[in-house]
Amino acid sequence: MSIVELEDVHRSFGRVHALRGLSLRVERGTIVGLLGPNGAGKTTAVNVLTTLVRPDAGTARVAGHDVVREPGRVRSVIGLTGQFAALDDGLTARENLVLFGRLLKLGRAGARERAAELLDRFGLAADADRRTGGFSGGMRRRLDLAVSMVARPAVLFLDEPTTGLDPTSRALLWDVVRALRADGVTILLTTQYLQEADELADRIAVIDHGRAIAEGTAGELKARVGGSVCHLVLPAETRDRAAEVLAAGHQVTPTDDGLTVPAAGSGTLTAVLRALDAAGIEPADIALRRPTLDDVFFALTGGGADAAPEPAAAGAAGDPA
Repeated sequence: MSIVELEDVHRSFGRVHALRGLSLRVERGTIVGLLGPNGAGKTTAVNVLTTLVRPDAGTARVAGHDVVREPGRVRSVIGLTGQFAALDDGLTARENLVLFGRLLKLGRAGARERAAELLDRFGLAADADRRTGGFSGGMRRRLDLAVSMVARPAVLFLDEPTTGLDPTSRALLWDVVRALRADGVTILLTTQYLQEADELADRIAVIDHGRAIAEGTAGELKARVGGSVCHLVLPAETRDRAAEVLAAGHQVTPTDDGLTVPAAGSGTLTAVLRALDAAGIEPADIALRRPTLDDVFFALTGGGADAAPEPAAAGAAGDPA
């Protein structure tokens, strides 16, 4: 049963068309990862669903409530953690949570009780009375996530929640997100870390130029690339030449440390080595491996996850539809 729905949604910022007929459904109690290059429309889609931006056309519903006609009802059932922590650094963790609880009309006692519950749940009880200005990045993100859960939302929107975190802090936050799903919270996650989507998402939607271009489980999307890929590690000075040589007979995808090409088996590896040897190029390493979401992303979008900037939606909440 869908709890989040986008149907043929369009949104423009001047001449920039951020969404061009985006359609998406999120089933209740699942995590859906929204992937796409910067500028693909991920943040704009989240802003539409959280009533921060009105769509130009199409419909968007959360828990059966239309985001344009019933924005108050939508806000009552959602939580949002944006790309930057929305905390008061001069307040303690407990005071931040109590403040949001009071703003949500939980009452003095109710706000303090809810704050205590969340501090314990998010592993922050020992630091409850420290000012958040001294918190690490990981602690700030956990507190920001706790703030978004004060009102016990049915749907939680996480817009690149682990940006800037070290691997340990990111893994801790992943555990928190998994626990929220286990409690029945529906989560829409936008991320530039493809491993994050692979680890957390029940289903993944890839959007590019404001449209959904692929959707499925991580396994289903990887199957589109094929059974395996040939991964070459190459010195930076030879990568362009190697790509030129291999492009004559293969689909070549650049990586952080070299190139990949789809592989039909060990014969592909042999053919690649022969082509490079004939061109006088020696790879530092070469191996066959299973495709990753990075391979899927390049195959679908033709670029990396940070290919181009997306128009900022800040300050656009009052724009006319």
